[in-house]
Amino acid sequence: MLELIMFLIIGMVIGIFSGFFGVGGGFILTPILLLSGYSPVIAIATSLLYTIGTSVSGVLVHFRLKNIQYKIATVVGLSGIAATQVAHPFVMFLEKMGWDVWLIPVFYLILLAYFAFSMLKKDKTSESFSVDRIDFSPSLFKQIWIGFFGGFISTSLGVGGGFVLVPLLITFLGMKPRQAVGTSLLGVLFMVSIGFITYAIHTPINYWVGAALITGALIGGQLGGNLTTYYRNKEIRKLLGALYIFTWISLVFKLLSWNLAGLEILIVFFTYLLIRFAIRFLNRKQYIKSQ
Repeated sequence: MLELIMFLIIGMVIGIFSGFFGVGGGFILTPILLLSGYSPVIAIATSLLYTIGTSVSGVLVHFRLKNIQYKIATVVGLSGIAATQVAHPFVMFLEKMGWDVWLIPVFYLILLAYFAFSMLKKDKTSESFSVDRIDFSPSLFKQIWIGFFGGFISTSLGVGGGFVLVPLLITFLGMKPRQAVGTSLLGVLFMVSIGFITYAIHTPINYWVGAALITGALIGGQLGGNLTTYYRNKEIRKLLGALYIFTWISLVFKLLSWNLAGLEILIVFFTYLLIRFAIRFLNRKQYIKSQ
């Protein structure tokens, strides 16, 4: 029972970040499960199940906030589904060869480093263009490529795909962060649903743990989505970059077998974010007046 309560709290906290950043939550949960002693494949399957919950919760709140571009989300989601069918045999091959224990974390590190850099560098693209000006047809190839890449990463790493989609939608399609978050969550929902089914057929999953995580996600996702209204797009982008950096550091500690230190790094950063969110929420009237 104590374990389920712990996962309920973890699910709610990650759900807040999921709704705020549009990342599905898997890329945060998977390292935590790995640090807690779960095998890579079971951690991936559990993360995909959890991401379904965070995505549903996030989509509902961003639908109300009108942050979703449905055509883009559909193309990205469908191409991502195709990619999940390619990625699953690849992960099973890695597990069979015994390479999953080190190759999956190393791949994580490379992606996290790239996306942290892309979010923190000075980029005027998302500030100078509105998503309403994006011409859907000429960008179709980019959308398919983004979706396929996100879907492959989603199933290979159990990260939901959102942590890939958000920076790519911002960087390559010029979407504003809030709209990239909402659009990403809907695309992720397409991907992880199929990806989870593929894993569930072959992988033993503790569904009680999954239920506790999802229950927390449904609460946290609503809170996180509403928090985006109190932050500027530029602030969201910088916080996302910082999130990638601290997750990168925690995984480096994991590879060095410093599991506890890696988990503590994440806890400290998440606590900082929660405090920052609480302060902004309490001062929301002052923030709204400054807009």
